[in-house]
Amino acid sequence: MFKNYFKIVYRSLSRNKVFSFINIFGLAVGLATCILMISYILSELGYDKQNIDSDRIYRIAYKAVKKINPKDKSWASTSAPIAWGLKTDIPEVEQSTRLLKFPSLDKMLLKYEHAGNLNSFYETNGYYVDSNFFQIFTYEFIAGNASSALKEPGSLVISKAIAKKLFGNENPLNKTVVIGLPYGNFNYTVRGVFNDLHIKSHIPAHFFLSMRNSDVWTWVENQSNWATNNIFYTYVKLKEGSDPVAFEKKLQPFIDRRAGNDLKAMGIIRQLFIQPIQDIYLHSDLDNEIASNGSMTHLYVLGSIALFVLIIACINFMNLSTARSMKRAKEVGIRKVLGAEKKSLIWQFLGESVIMSCLALLVAVVIASLLQPLFIRFTQKNDSLFSQQTLWLCIVALTLGTGILSGIYPAFYLSSFKPISVLKGKLLNNFSGSMIRKGLVVFQFVISICLILSVVVIEWQLHYMDSQQLGFNKDQQIILPLKSPDVVKNYQILKTDLLKNPGIKSVTSGSTYPGIANIEDMLFYAEGKSVSDVVDIPLGNIDNDYFETLGLKLIAGRGFSREFTADSGSIILNEVAINALGYSVHSAVGKNVYFDFQGTHNSMRIVGIVRNFNFEGLYNAIKPFAFNKVLGNRYSYLIANLKTNDYKTILKETEQSWNQINPGIPFVYSFMDKDFQKNYEKDQRISGLVGYFTLIAILIACLGLFGLTAFAAEQRIKEIGIRKVLGASVVSIVTLLSKDFMRIIFIAICVALPLGWYILDRWLAGFDYRIHINWWMITLTCLLAILIALFTVSFQAIKAAVSNQVKNLRSE
Repeated sequence: MFKNYFKIVYRSLSRNKVFSFINIFGLAVGLATCILMISYILSELGYDKQNIDSDRIYRIAYKAVKKINPKDKSWASTSAPIAWGLKTDIPEVEQSTRLLKFPSLDKMLLKYEHAGNLNSFYETNGYYVDSNFFQIFTYEFIAGNASSALKEPGSLVISKAIAKKLFGNENPLNKTVVIGLPYGNFNYTVRGVFNDLHIKSHIPAHFFLSMRNSDVWTWVENQSNWATNNIFYTYVKLKEGSDPVAFEKKLQPFIDRRAGNDLKAMGIIRQLFIQPIQDIYLHSDLDNEIASNGSMTHLYVLGSIALFVLIIACINFMNLSTARSMKRAKEVGIRKVLGAEKKSLIWQFLGESVIMSCLALLVAVVIASLLQPLFIRFTQKNDSLFSQQTLWLCIVALTLGTGILSGIYPAFYLSSFKPISVLKGKLLNNFSGSMIRKGLVVFQFVISICLILSVVVIEWQLHYMDSQQLGFNKDQQIILPLKSPDVVKNYQILKTDLLKNPGIKSVTSGSTYPGIANIEDMLFYAEGKSVSDVVDIPLGNIDNDYFETLGLKLIAGRGFSREFTADSGSIILNEVAINALGYSVHSAVGKNVYFDFQGTHNSMRIVGIVRNFNFEGLYNAIKPFAFNKVLGNRYSYLIANLKTNDYKTILKETEQSWNQINPGIPFVYSFMDKDFQKNYEKDQRISGLVGYFTLIAILIACLGLFGLTAFAAEQRIKEIGIRKVLGASVVSIVTLLSKDFMRIIFIAICVALPLGWYILDRWLAGFDYRIHINWWMITLTCLLAILIALFTVSFQAIKAAVSNQVKNLRSE
């Protein structure tokens, strides 16, 4: 039976090369798209699966019951005492541990000196952890022992990649590495190396430092307040058989009992909740996440689009199979006359469809392999395409499903022909078959038009955000991280030297700058108010030239200056902060703000008001912000504002100055506009993927339209010949063949535009700064859809209109 199916498929392919190509290539492109997307989805779903007993591991987060800002999200980290308090008070907790991502330490300087040779470089994603961290989290150690790696103070656990960069082929264990921080150089001993190959975790660690050390441990030990310094990520592992719901219910009495006084003193109310570790990467979008997480919503969107692309390819197969029903009608009639049952014919046509799908799979694997580098660039995932066993199972299921889906309608349609009618040359239900084909074409182009509109709207939204006035100058700003005490000590020398360069306008420093995460804050309240009226205001500690360098505009008062020696007690606020505190922009200068910290009552005097600016990107409304010269590390980053666009020369000259003043410390830089643009990476990635899917969907839909037009022209070739003989022009022939298909496209436009507008308007609602879907976007989408369809249809129509009519009419 199967041998017979293969013979029939082979003969069909040989006789109808164009239609066979359209079917196989369309299915192949659809399958390749789904293969790539399934690979991406499986990669995203694979996070935090490596941990033993991962179903018992939870992160503790909190939400503010009394919100200072209605749009405030919950917070991913907690205060320092929470971890040991949970272990002590709640019997369900088997173990608890903490991870500390210290503010402004986004990069650390790693140095290893051996035999007079110094190897040093900056490395990201280093985290301080408790000594029992690896009792909860599972990492594959290729050197050292996980259970004891962090037992001794000053221990360091590094990834295989870091070990290779630091030590080459040397044994890394027990080697001393110097960690350069702004406040000192500290010795750490390598006690373990973990395999970071293909590891997937919401903690994208390159190395772990023992929290018990000579740099931060003293500060950590003194963190006894249950309400402040919420920068510790707390994880618990529950005892086997524990009910997580019952455990979560105990958190509120626990926090009320333990932290009640501290929270009351600050005028805030908090509620703890748990997050299963396997849900964090795709389902958590809290403030102060350890790193940028994925999005389940994005997976649903991209997976749905990929599925629709495959459905479009299946529709092509259905349409072309049913359109060419006359070719197979006599075959069906003869088979039925010879005794074939309807059931056997259905299995025959389904078998042919599955075989075609398998042939398409072979082409799809080649296409997916060729597209993988481009797909990796879009998704930032380096997984090997066919390394996952689950992917192969999905591919097999997808191929069989595609074959059945694309073949089921033609199978029932063709097998339903009555032998007497078809052998007489008459086909029943031809009108209904034509209507179904037209309906499927409408469906194809509805999806394609929605995707075209999506690309237009998403790209314009990203362009809108990129072109908005942010309230500061992000262009021509070079950022140099100051992550070593020697570099900090030499800051003034470096600043003076850089200012001698005619290509540099001004130089400053600060604890933070727009575009990067900043979690340093303080709860302030105004004169005549109390801690029950606090406003949570993020802080930046800055040098005197900060406003000038970044182009921030003062609208009242003054900035910081060397001329004012008492500025250590001064503060500059933005307009939002002034209004949130209850002051007026016109009269706030000279007034005080207060904050209570570690049992002391403190005040700062407002000396200036800065115009509102976007610190975190345009996803959210402008938040309160404050600048001071006391709280925070002013010498975390050097910022240089350039006069020139000759970046190659200026970077070379800046590097020379750096190396002369800071020998042995690597020169690392970034541009502020690039750092700021990273806030939009997710949407840029989605835009790229939607654009890719749109092109694929249009290609497949046009292939189907091309095939149907070719078939229609073939069916009417005699009519075209007669019309041409009677004097019809090429234009009239093209119009005749095109108008039915263009009518279908207009119907698709009428369906797609309201649907696309509704979906995209809901997506835009997630932006505080957003565009509105305008008439020109609708018009552009319509024109693109019409032009694409018209080009596809007209190509075949013109070909038929200019063909040799004598040859076409010869048999009449």
